[in-house]
Amino acid sequence: MPRHCTHLSEVRAVMPGTRGCAECEEMGDSWVHLRLCLACGHVGCCDDSKNKHASRHFQETQHPLMKSFEPGETWGWCFVDQEMFDPMPGPQANAEGRHDGRTTPKPEWPK
Repeated sequence: MPRHCTHLSEVRAVMPGTRGCAECEEMGDSWVHLRLCLACGHVGCCDDSKNKHASRHFQETQHPLMKSFEPGETWGWCFVDQEMFDPMPGPQANAEGRHDGRTTPKPEWPK
């Protein structure tokens, strides 16, 4: 199937800002799965989670691309074009905070 997404050039080699959903952690709430914004590194919860912070992040910032932040998952999504990719093209950080194919050091996570 041909790809129609016009935003793939916007994928950045981002570092995740947190290990879990930033807003849920702040609220003391839980989530189902995590998503990583490929523009800024924001980590938010998926739409199966009650707070849907990854989608809210897109609505507030218009950052179009995200990928799953779950270990072993390689898929991504363009919110604007409603298109899924597997694997998500471009450089991305994995769930351990390292960039795939790069030598970026693992971040020091907040305690």
